[in-house]
Amino acid sequence: MEDDPFLRKFQPSELKIASEFLTNCLPFLSRDLCKDCVNVLSHRIRSLDPEHCSEVDGEGNNSKAGLESEGSSKKEIEISFGTLSEVLGSVLPSRQAAETASPRMSWADMSQDQEDEFDEEEDEAIDASPMKKTPEKPKLSREQREDLRLKNVKRKKDFICLERFKGKLVNVVDGLELHTGVFSAVEQKRIVDKVYELEEKGRRGELRERTFTAPQKWMRGKGRVTIQFGCCYNYATDRAGNPPGILQREEVDPLPSLFKVIIRRLIRWHVLPPTCVPDSCIVNIYDEGDCIPPHIDNHDFLRPFCTISFLSECNILFGSNLKIEGPGEFSGSFSIPLPVGSVLVLNGNGADVAKHCVPAVPTKRISITFRKMDESKRPVWFTPEPDLQGIEPLPLDLNRSDSAARSSGSSNSHNGSNRRGGYGRRGGGGGNNYETRGYYNAERSSEQYDSREWSSGQRRGRPRPSRTS
Repeated sequence: MEDDPFLRKFQPSELKIASEFLTNCLPFLSRDLCKDCVNVLSHRIRSLDPEHCSEVDGEGNNSKAGLESEGSSKKEIEISFGTLSEVLGSVLPSRQAAETASPRMSWADMSQDQEDEFDEEEDEAIDASPMKKTPEKPKLSREQREDLRLKNVKRKKDFICLERFKGKLVNVVDGLELHTGVFSAVEQKRIVDKVYELEEKGRRGELRERTFTAPQKWMRGKGRVTIQFGCCYNYATDRAGNPPGILQREEVDPLPSLFKVIIRRLIRWHVLPPTCVPDSCIVNIYDEGDCIPPHIDNHDFLRPFCTISFLSECNILFGSNLKIEGPGEFSGSFSIPLPVGSVLVLNGNGADVAKHCVPAVPTKRISITFRKMDESKRPVWFTPEPDLQGIEPLPLDLNRSDSAARSSGSSNSHNGSNRRGGYGRRGGGGGNNYETRGYYNAERSSEQYDSREWSSGQRRGRPRPSRTS
């Protein structure tokens, strides 16, 4: 590794972070590859970590020789890692803007470009690292970095799907919003790691009984793991005769501190309004083939609410008349691809007129849905979280970003007529402006994705043309 001209451009600490990041993405990167290719890719990612290299060298297996034994020339190695520069820059929402304010900032520096609470955790991790620290470089203040990232959040709010509802033609997805760029790749990894930590605690019986649920997978689409915080929600009438809704006398664990950091980010960055601060959440951990059937969220929870996607992209279907075609197979009139790290906000018709569902997912996925309980439905033991009170949004000219989103949507409105991969409304759903592979990359957020990328997802959840007459 030390002799590679491309890798010499980066500090050991940067390569260590890149190795951890790419290792986390390995299930996605290696999808559909043969076993030999997976082994080669895995070895190259691990070889980025200087600690790993030293361990291998100690065993007499030089990493450079290993790469050469795989028949890869230096040129091929540079091509293989050609996208690494994009990964290293993906955490910075606007590379040009940042470089104007300071000299070249490394990926390790950008990994600290987080909201206050994320920043503190990252700084502690770096201070504790045995690796050689990156030399101190001039950098933007925390407020400047947050302001840059906030301005680069992409917000789509112009979804349209016309259907007959109670005798009238209405836009059943009015009120839906898709926000991307809210969480960096490093933040996403930290959240995913926390979810896995909570899952392991649940399996060891260290969480309250109703907090963690891992039912047996007795058929396709059945058996996803759920972790509830803030309240216990009953999905269907139980043996005691309790109807669907919040079980006010059942106890679950309170919101983890990291989840409260997420909530503050959602309010401060204008994703959710300060009048509807979530006080509960549910984590869904999907294995391949798991799904969520058509439903409308119970009105024990206020509107709006939101769901955040992690690990892999998937489609979510909307429509006033979604149909079950088979286990994990649904059809509906409108389909939205959910990029990794994106936040989907449900409000208005999109929350109360259209049902929504997630068809069987093609690979591992995690979602976290944050909701505010109706005060009259809160559990009898519930106490509001003091650090979730009085949160104020940061200053932001939303009119400018909203007009840009509308302009983007209208300019694309003649492109797609319910083809695979686009937003699934008949008569033109428009291309979308979101990166749909891997962790969200703000620099590429204006690129339209290839419709072929979603062929697999659409087979699992096929959009049906809406009936407009």
